[in-house]
Amino acid sequence: MISMKDIALRCGVSVATVSKALNGQQDIGEATRERIVSTAQELGYTANAAARALKTSRSYNIGVLFVDPMHGGLAHDFFSSVLDSIRVESERCGYDITFINRNMANRQTSYLQHCLYRGVDGVVIASVDFSDPMVLELVRSDLPVVTIDHMFNGRIAVMSDNVSGMESLVRYAVQKGHRRLALIHGERTTVTESRLTGFHRACQASGIPVPEAYIIEAAFHDTSGCYEATRRLLALPERPDCIFFPDDFSYIGGYNAIQEAGLRIPEDISAVGYDGIRLTQVINPPLTTWRQNTEELGREAASRLIELIEHPKTALIDRYIVSGELLEGGSVADLNR
Repeated sequence: MISMKDIALRCGVSVATVSKALNGQQDIGEATRERIVSTAQELGYTANAAARALKTSRSYNIGVLFVDPMHGGLAHDFFSSVLDSIRVESERCGYDITFINRNMANRQTSYLQHCLYRGVDGVVIASVDFSDPMVLELVRSDLPVVTIDHMFNGRIAVMSDNVSGMESLVRYAVQKGHRRLALIHGERTTVTESRLTGFHRACQASGIPVPEAYIIEAAFHDTSGCYEATRRLLALPERPDCIFFPDDFSYIGGYNAIQEAGLRIPEDISAVGYDGIRLTQVINPPLTTWRQNTEELGREAASRLIELIEHPKTALIDRYIVSGELLEGGSVADLNR
């Protein structure tokens, strides 16, 4: 069986350096790391997980708590990309991932109990009801935790820059001459509050009033709810000239409502999404939207959690912001022409 010593001899480095390279530690040069990893693969080296766990008192297993009330998360571009990047970064650092739920040995349990049963070293929490008592129990436990798009005191959070994203979208619509801007937003979460703040800030800065009737709530990733919300906006005595949708997927419901009303996008009404999923870039017209950097969200969450697991005394407990980019589709008319 190939050992770290064999790799060290082949590469002309110490066994300690080989260990650092294969365990993703940061205090060696990138060229050395790449040479060691390449040699390990060439020799067919496989780490003994049980021995490593015994030596470090860690399982090298990360829990991922992900609850999707719409039951489409793993098939949804946004979530699947975030989850896959968590997996890729975790595996790169020598960790496996386990999805956390409330089932343990054929009986119902709490999230924390499942984590302890699985022996995970830490947990990434994403797309859950963060007010759920069982989520709060997990967050208040001694396990290392990193949240995505939600903040808890004393916990690391990785956040998409929803305020700046929404501000950029509003400024874009205003530059195109739009003045009657409506927003269909998701359920009340940290994400929603940030986007509402960005929307109102940008409208205020542009001197654009926002009637109460122009702000409607509908669940994220819910096409039927977005369909009904869009119908309400279209039925107003003075309908908006641009509708901002809670996310690209729910926009499909709004798109259908606009079509049924005999209106054209963008000739009769403009539309703006959020997320940047592939689906709404291939419909006609492609949707103008804000693409969230899902790969970076997942990678950063996994990286910060592993740092917290391996270096608990030096890992910085902070909020880490991940930026995105505006995708200029064809769904916003230029009213200045």
